[in-house]
Amino acid sequence: MISVVILVVSTQLLPAQGFHAVVDHDDIGVGTRSLEVDLSLDLSRVVREVDERFLSVAIDASLVAEEKLMYLLGSPKLRTLAKALAPSYLRFGGTMQDFMVFSSEKFFTQSHEDSCEKMELPPLLEERLKKQWTRQQVLLQKEDLQMKYRRVKFTEYSVDLLTSFANCTEMDLIFGLNALLRTSDNIWNSSNARSLIKYCESKQYRISWELGNEPNSYEKKAGIRVSGSQLGEDFVHLREILRESKLYHNRGLYGPDISQPRDHRKDLLQGFLSTGSQAINACTWHHYYVNGREATLADFISPEVLDSLGVKISEVLESVQLMSPGMRSWLGESSSAYGGGAEGLSDAFVAGFMWLDKLGLAAKMGLDVVIRQVLIGSGTYHLVDDNLDPLPDYWLSLLYKRLVGPEVLMVNTLPVAGLQNQRKKVRVYLHCADRNRGYSKGAITLMAMNLGARPSRLTLPAQLSLGTVEGFVLQSDQPDEAGLYSRSVMLNEKLLQMLDDHTLPELKGNILPPADHLLLPGFSLAFFVFTEAQAAACQ
Repeated sequence: MISVVILVVSTQLLPAQGFHAVVDHDDIGVGTRSLEVDLSLDLSRVVREVDERFLSVAIDASLVAEEKLMYLLGSPKLRTLAKALAPSYLRFGGTMQDFMVFSSEKFFTQSHEDSCEKMELPPLLEERLKKQWTRQQVLLQKEDLQMKYRRVKFTEYSVDLLTSFANCTEMDLIFGLNALLRTSDNIWNSSNARSLIKYCESKQYRISWELGNEPNSYEKKAGIRVSGSQLGEDFVHLREILRESKLYHNRGLYGPDISQPRDHRKDLLQGFLSTGSQAINACTWHHYYVNGREATLADFISPEVLDSLGVKISEVLESVQLMSPGMRSWLGESSSAYGGGAEGLSDAFVAGFMWLDKLGLAAKMGLDVVIRQVLIGSGTYHLVDDNLDPLPDYWLSLLYKRLVGPEVLMVNTLPVAGLQNQRKKVRVYLHCADRNRGYSKGAITLMAMNLGARPSRLTLPAQLSLGTVEGFVLQSDQPDEAGLYSRSVMLNEKLLQMLDDHTLPELKGNILPPADHLLLPGFSLAFFVFTEAQAAACQ
């Protein structure tokens, strides 16, 4: 018998603080003994198919709070990183979008669709802006804690810079409009949006649209309450405006970008769909697992916490299909922890378990798109750090983009007597491999993660044990508990980092010989591409 990956990580965790998940110590100190897990899969049929832009990203609207900071979108490094994640949607939105007002300065601007190199930010200016952005984030976090938000204006320059970024990175821009501009009758005042749309049309900018961010929180943030049915009518009004435009009459409109629907939020969603479902192309909602100000390390590797997403997806899909059968559902904003993320966790290696599991489960259950909060913006759940260098979740996202196709296949781990709790720490998802990256028809990609310290032995069915496999195993660059907090990651034991501002490293898999099992190291994330699987569903 040939072992496919032979790598053991011995990790000890300290007890978690707080009242959330607690670290399970059952697998601590087990030496080289691995957990046996059998895989059951079906390669005969596709159970779901998601949008090719399934993994998408957001730029947080907080970047425009100081308009000159939008010039960071001209960073060659940031553009290189973003373009590697295409095709994807690029959402520009978040809390700040409902406090943004377009103010036309009526000066001459140029369309930047074909001038990517000219729009690159000079190195000295980039360094200066990064320092200013670091200071700006402190102010934004204070505003968020106090729930006191100031109105900010943005001009044509912000729109030009944003559309240039989207065009040069080959992403499809979704712009979030301000829904808190309202009349005395509490009806959306569309005059400011009309001005913005008119300007974008004059420049022939290819944009889709949203209206409002988390309307269920308007009362807390702005002292305004908007019913679901009224919000739906506001969307119908926006759709009518778009239909008047030759450029935007068929462009996408997405909403209502509600927080996880429960209690009155569920009523708001249903009310919105009752009046506004015909106006939108997909129903969007937001999901975070835990409160970033209370989250613990144990939450990030808890099977129970990860399983909670499935419950929320089921609830939303049930409501959407009840009110609007056939309507597509998106996670319009999503990450690990709300409130700006969990400091020291949401930007660390451990966050990858929540991220990869969310991608796998969302696709499996029928969500078409997941928009990651955030590529760049305020908080600690971003994909790049304050120096615009990629964090672990960026590398995980990049591998997903290169290895995973839109077709979802069925795979399960089979129960092992006496080890049910341990088995939950190994989570697997299966897709056809991405043919656009050169994989042949019939190739499949197995995503696997090990939430525990004990290595796991994944037994393969006979049909997969005869061919070669490409293995991509992500681990922290540090051992033991410190590794879960690390902001660096290794691919097949090689540290991942950019070669320069324009060049990403080669993401090369290990060619593994035929075997009847795979060995998944403790606390690891992995992609295994079975290039010779000849899956009927992927032909």
